[in-house]
Amino acid sequence: MVRITRKPFGYEPIIKKEDIKGPGRKKVERAGDWKSVLSRIWKLVDEQRGLLITVLVLVLFSSGFALLGPLLIGKIIDEYIIPMQFDGLAGIIGLLIAIYAGLSLSTYFQSFWMVGIAQQTILRLRTNLFSHLQKLPVTFFDRRQHGELMSRLTNDIENVSQTLNSSFIQVFASILTLTGTLAVMLYLSPILTLLTMIIVPVMFIAIRWITRRTGLLFKEQQQAVGELNGMIEETISGQRIVKAFSQEERVMEEFAQKSERLRRTGFWAMTYSGFIPKVMNMLNNAAFAIVAGVGGLLALKSDGLVTIGTIVIFSEYARQFTRPLNDLSNQFNTVLSAIAGAERVFRIMDEPIEQDDATEHADTILAGDVEFRNVSFGYAVDTDGYTIDDVSFHVKPGETAAFVGATGAGKTTIMQLLARFYETNKGQILIDGIPIKELPRQTLRSQMAFVLQDPFLFEASVMENIRYGRLDATDEEVIEAAKQANAHSFISRLEDGYNTVLTADGGEISQGQKQLLSIARALVADPVLLLLDEATSSIDTVTELQIQEALERLMQGRTSFVIAHRLNTVRKADTVYVMGQGKLIESGTQEELIEKQGVYYTMLKDSKI
Repeated sequence: MVRITRKPFGYEPIIKKEDIKGPGRKKVERAGDWKSVLSRIWKLVDEQRGLLITVLVLVLFSSGFALLGPLLIGKIIDEYIIPMQFDGLAGIIGLLIAIYAGLSLSTYFQSFWMVGIAQQTILRLRTNLFSHLQKLPVTFFDRRQHGELMSRLTNDIENVSQTLNSSFIQVFASILTLTGTLAVMLYLSPILTLLTMIIVPVMFIAIRWITRRTGLLFKEQQQAVGELNGMIEETISGQRIVKAFSQEERVMEEFAQKSERLRRTGFWAMTYSGFIPKVMNMLNNAAFAIVAGVGGLLALKSDGLVTIGTIVIFSEYARQFTRPLNDLSNQFNTVLSAIAGAERVFRIMDEPIEQDDATEHADTILAGDVEFRNVSFGYAVDTDGYTIDDVSFHVKPGETAAFVGATGAGKTTIMQLLARFYETNKGQILIDGIPIKELPRQTLRSQMAFVLQDPFLFEASVMENIRYGRLDATDEEVIEAAKQANAHSFISRLEDGYNTVLTADGGEISQGQKQLLSIARALVADPVLLLLDEATSSIDTVTELQIQEALERLMQGRTSFVIAHRLNTVRKADTVYVMGQGKLIESGTQEELIEKQGVYYTMLKDSKI
């Protein structure tokens, strides 16, 4: 379908020969289901039907005024200027001024109101997309680059916004102008109309040749932008790792490759789309020359069949006829880009959300009795097998269960399953005797709190970061939680205390201080179930004592699941579970496991805990 055979100016085409449709070649991927995408955009626009109807009425008026202007000019030439009859000329000139003033006003207001419609529509689209992202399962984000998702919320939606702001009314006005102009031209002179129409088939052939190439290119351009944004976000987020491993050259090379792909795609998209105005201008001038030349001959040799005024009208209408075609062809490129962006947005919105089919236990207050019954789970069972296999254990309310084992043994997976970030492949998880799948996720997670190895802080005040655990917590409750978490002392030393605004992920405070804020956040949440995932593994020994003391307060009276790499965390656990290759190898108190001299004893002796 698309053939690019040369490499002008050293630019290599994105579309390869093997992608071109033809004998023995594969078909090029289309730029999406236009009808479906446009239908969904229209439904969003149609929600402002009243204002939209007003805008369309103004478009009708402006199109009518645009048609009346040339008619009056022709009338002035034939009835006043050529016969040198000036009685009444001032009145018709005044009418002409009023028509063009009306055209300007109607054009201004329709543009002004259409911008409001477009922005309201984009607000709704962006809100819907962001809301949908909050309902998607964790598995969706596991396989997507965050920067690429951000690109859909920004670049792709912005493309739709630009099209609604400018192209929507332009397309409608162009169609009305074309229809009205053609009708008036046929009424005035079928012969000149036929001559003007000679260029139309050439115009459509040229536009079709161009747009068949630009659709695919605009889609690939949007994909290239998304990939580049994803790579940038990933590199900036992992900048310390990049520098720690001296990988600056590699990431610069990767950035250059992705930037080059975007440049080449953009070059070909803009090159092909840039042909349209040039072709249209050439054909526009050809139409004007045909009307002026043939019309002049008819005016001289025919007995009143064509007048000078009619030639003037047709010269203007020839431009007015080709101008909407020119506008339509130009807007078509913008629409193609918007469709490519909208398709990427709707593809995310079509992703299945995290379903909650459980309703009967929505108001259940949990006690914290947790049981795993022969649970098996794999992230990709078809290729990797089970991450945890046939795991069973029982943790009573208020007990602390510590999980130890080598990396990849399945410890974190147990936490993920307990929070219903993933669903089990086999077996059951029960809380207070209720199968976890019968508990709404909101009910379950609202009674849980997490303290992770790498605590995440928002760009907000210290007070707001702690209050994130429970949004209705008072300032006094937040401060008390900070005191319980041993965080009050260092918070008080900050420049603005609890009102100190932290930068992205708390860059101005230490890792240990971040962890103390994370513990304070969990204390404010007042959870029934507490999940600690290596909460002290990256903390120095002195800070660990503060954190350990805060964790002991946090775990008191709560059912706690602890992934531990340090002995201090394990020592006070009611039960220690030793994981290995996805299986539960040993369990018991620390004293029992040491006495048994099994895997745990070996790990302890080798200082792996």
